[in-house]
Amino acid sequence: MTDIEIARKAKMKHINEIADILGIDQDDLVHYGKYKAKIPLKYIDREKGSENTLILVSAISPTPAGEGKTTMSIGLAQGLNKIGKKTTVVLREPSLGPVFGIKGGAAGGGFSQVLPMEDINLHFTGDFAAIERAHNLLSAMIDNNVQSTSRSLGLDPRTVVWKRVMDMNDRSLRHVVVGLGGRTMGVPRETGFDITAASEIMAILCLAENLTDLKEKLGNIFIGYTNDKKPVFARDLNAHGAMAALLKDAIMPNLVQTLEGTPAIIHGGPFANIAQGTNSVIATRMGLSLSEFAVTEAGFGFDLGAEKFFDIKCGYSGLSPKAVVLVATLRALKYHGGATPENLQQPNMDALKKGIVNLEKHVENIQRFNVCAVVALNRFENDSQEELDFIKQRCRELNIAAVEADVWAKGGDGAIDLAKKVVDVATRCTCNFQPMYDWKWDVPRKIEAIATQIYGAKAIDYTAKAKKDLQKIASLGLNELPVCIAKTQKSLSDNPDLLGRPKDFVVTVREIEIASGAGFLVPITGDIMRMPGLPATPSAEMMDVDADGNITGLF
Repeated sequence: MTDIEIARKAKMKHINEIADILGIDQDDLVHYGKYKAKIPLKYIDREKGSENTLILVSAISPTPAGEGKTTMSIGLAQGLNKIGKKTTVVLREPSLGPVFGIKGGAAGGGFSQVLPMEDINLHFTGDFAAIERAHNLLSAMIDNNVQSTSRSLGLDPRTVVWKRVMDMNDRSLRHVVVGLGGRTMGVPRETGFDITAASEIMAILCLAENLTDLKEKLGNIFIGYTNDKKPVFARDLNAHGAMAALLKDAIMPNLVQTLEGTPAIIHGGPFANIAQGTNSVIATRMGLSLSEFAVTEAGFGFDLGAEKFFDIKCGYSGLSPKAVVLVATLRALKYHGGATPENLQQPNMDALKKGIVNLEKHVENIQRFNVCAVVALNRFENDSQEELDFIKQRCRELNIAAVEADVWAKGGDGAIDLAKKVVDVATRCTCNFQPMYDWKWDVPRKIEAIATQIYGAKAIDYTAKAKKDLQKIASLGLNELPVCIAKTQKSLSDNPDLLGRPKDFVVTVREIEIASGAGFLVPITGDIMRMPGLPATPSAEMMDVDADGNITGLF
């Protein structure tokens, strides 16, 4: 069966039953039908949460073969519940961009899914829409102030860095001109669109601790300069109050369930290649407050989502995972070793031996953060046992456990061995993670630390635009913010064609965007775009809905 067929055959519990598992009063839920609800922030107990165990799931560098990180996160949470550990899985919300683009949905797969699958992958509870509207409200208020003659701040439209967003892959909107059509239509200026997952509002929502903190962060958003070179922030436009009002419901995390009835909290959706790549601090705290174990994930490979999880999310929140689960597949490692996509299911020890260096580098990166880890081998039906044993032996040599898991076909039952090992490692681990850099370092030194130690680069090159951005950051007094590097997910380098473990490469920083509201800087490397485009054959072409409302082609 396909993922959507498996999801449709599942008998979901009423969301009130899931709330009962977590000890949430049903009257406190904000219901979105029978199977979705929002949880009030009053259920966060930071003291209790600090006593429980956070597990972070990451992965090797992604390939077209897929690694199954979300599926593994869900399967592991189900497996932990099966061995008697009260567990909640905490995930990000899918973006419509990849759903209709090349990736498809992000609700897991097989017998390790979150439900209702169609709702989660499409509009869900409207959080993305609220973020998009709050972002574009600020855009409208900026242009309105530029147009105004009575209440103008004197904002120089040439300096405005705030773009617009939409939750769709649309490359035609990367660079646009607004305000055409005459004096009553606004002041013409160049701008553009990012995808909603890359919005600073998304980043702010995912790093805010509560509604008051959210509003303050919104007010700190940098917009541009006045004609006399004074910086302008969203608070100067009195925009942050209205923006926060649009987000008053979106700030509450969403409660759903896995196919086996494990509680799932889903909230926020920043991509890891162009944003911080982890769900909200609020959702993670909620999972830890309500469960003995909380399993969460960081987007794409460890070099992207997990690095940002540790250096940004943990840096601001004080959260500290007790263990990292690194997901790998035979197919992906053979792809990194040069095997072609059509031959990945065939045994190929030569390609595996060449490609395993990617796994080795990610293990090395985990150890750089001083965190205990387990490698989860996401098993497929045709996998060669000889090849799986080779990986396990290599992991033993690296002093890290590797456990097979078949969570797509077997759900929680396929993750019991992995769950036992994760509990063992997390319980015995005495490590305390160490960030990759000190926030007080200058910006180039922070970028260099990540690029050389995590990516493996030999040097960093800055364009003239990036050097000017560094000067602007210094003049605004923002040098001590952490960095959220935008980089291709396909390679450890900034070149998507360099697979495996590339060496002696140079990372090019094209520009550095300021996200002062979220509290970080965004160095943009290589050809990465914060507004993706659709592939030649987008997933949207395969989707349809019948007269009864049944959706097909969603995966």
